[in-house]
Amino acid sequence: MDNVLFNLKFVGKQFGKSSIKCEKEEKLEKEKCKKAMEKGNMDGARIFGQNAIRKKNEALNYLRLQSRLDAVSSRLDTAIKMQTVGRSMAGVVKGMDKVLQTMDCEKTAKIMDTFEKQFETLDVTSEYMENAMGETTAMTTPDDQVSDLMVQIADANNLQIKSDLDGVSTNKVDPNRILQEDLADRLARLQAQKV
Repeated sequence: MDNVLFNLKFVGKQFGKSSIKCEKEEKLEKEKCKKAMEKGNMDGARIFGQNAIRKKNEALNYLRLQSRLDAVSSRLDTAIKMQTVGRSMAGVVKGMDKVLQTMDCEKTAKIMDTFEKQFETLDVTSEYMENAMGETTAMTTPDDQVSDLMVQIADANNLQIKSDLDGVSTNKVDPNRILQEDLADRLARLQAQKV
């Protein structure tokens, strides 16, 4: 499964590079369109314009494919980690069966502690992977850049949206801070249970 994960990531990077290449080709086609229009060659300009649009669509399709492959590789990575934790837990359960047969309380306590640690690791790993997957699929463009772009588009098209943008909130939540607080609360509860 590790080879499959590697191949997925590799192909995803290739799609990203292909997207960048198409964006460069789109810019070249736009430039050719502009030059053809300046020379009065409208048929040639139309062809270059069509090529530019096609390259733009190709770039977007490559980005979509890259995004989908990234999501699949994240899920596969999670599955691999869960499989590892599952094997560890299976070993602990087998050990618990042996210990319960002998009814040695000290061994049972050690096995139960190990099982609890494995379960906590599974829980933290699952939560981390869910947060990581959420962050990878979340939009990371800063709000001020989005607002600036919207203003530029509005200015180019003589639209008035400035008053609408003023009402947009820009509250940002730090996911790392939330995760740290959650882990600190969980640790405090576990320490209180052991006392």
